[in-house]
Amino acid sequence: MPNILHIVATDGEARAGLLRTHHGDVPTPAFMPVATQGSVKAVDPFDLKGLGATILLANTYHLYLRPGIEVIRRQGGLHSFMSWDGPILTDSGGFQGYSLEHLRQIGEEGITFKSHIDGSVHLLTPEAAIDYQESLGVDIAMALDVCPPYGGGKADLDESMQITHRWAIRCLERHTNKKQALFGIIQGGSFADLRAESAEFLTSLDFPGYAIGGLSVGEPKEMMYRMAQFTTGLLPNGKPRYLMGVGSPEDLVECVARGIDLFDCALPTRIARNSALFVHTGRLNIDTAPYREQEGPIEEGCDCFTCQHFSAAYLHHLFRARELLAYRLATIHNLRFVIRLMEEMREAIFCGAFEEYRQRFHKRFIPPDETVRIIQKEKWLEAQGRPRPARPP
Repeated sequence: MPNILHIVATDGEARAGLLRTHHGDVPTPAFMPVATQGSVKAVDPFDLKGLGATILLANTYHLYLRPGIEVIRRQGGLHSFMSWDGPILTDSGGFQGYSLEHLRQIGEEGITFKSHIDGSVHLLTPEAAIDYQESLGVDIAMALDVCPPYGGGKADLDESMQITHRWAIRCLERHTNKKQALFGIIQGGSFADLRAESAEFLTSLDFPGYAIGGLSVGEPKEMMYRMAQFTTGLLPNGKPRYLMGVGSPEDLVECVARGIDLFDCALPTRIARNSALFVHTGRLNIDTAPYREQEGPIEEGCDCFTCQHFSAAYLHHLFRARELLAYRLATIHNLRFVIRLMEEMREAIFCGAFEEYRQRFHKRFIPPDETVRIIQKEKWLEAQGRPRPARPP
């Protein structure tokens, strides 16, 4: 398969390009809203087009469980099924091996899941992951991998990485759709030597693109930044680099600075449904008292549909009254914020002014305290029935 990424400008390590797919070109760097089950929660494809989304991410494992891959194939594939005519990337189901740790077992053959819907047992092999993604007709498929949690020992990470490598070969051997790009996934946790080994092995297989997995799973941000930068330095310059599961504005800026092209994360939509909105200074909680009578928009100058048509007081009211419209309007705002951020970074790269943009961003945008983020992550793990990771020293 020919190179699918055309780099059109660089500024330091940051790159701007065009990712070519069967359903159109994607200007990079790009953020992929998460449509896990064929739908970005609270918004429709017309909303997504209007706010500037160019590529979506869906999940093979969840679509396999419901409504079923064959149902979608008979409907003309995932694009037709969800009425989205732009590019789609699908996660293979490897992330569910991490997020549903309490419901799965990993063996050489694949990942055995106990369905969170009805308790039925399913085996997801590398071959099945490829078959399903080819049947869905998506533009970019991911190889099945093992995504270990943060805090594991080096021996466990090495074992997970070696399985990922063997599965990558099986995925490549199975993949036949010439209109679909297949990405390999670099693993190795926080160990540079494992990351280097993984990158060397997978790049020798000559995938059309590469993802960096096993980060943003509970490790400190500085560790994520360091490993992302180290890994990008090991990857081919002319192929797309995708950092999986990253979507905080400050992380997007820092990782574009480190040469990443693609991102996905449910964070912008998830916090929107919980009344947390991105603005240029950080986050605000729209359901709190200061916004009860604010006549202007959430943020002056914001070009999103929500800010162009509704007041902050109205959105405050919707959340306090638990009106469903609140989720749509907040989601549109947060996704537009993140996608506009990607557009601004791309323009700064073209102008040779990325570092200036980066510095301006950090002067105004104050992210949540990292200790709070770690505590929230631990609570999520406990709710999932999973053990807490070891706290960083």
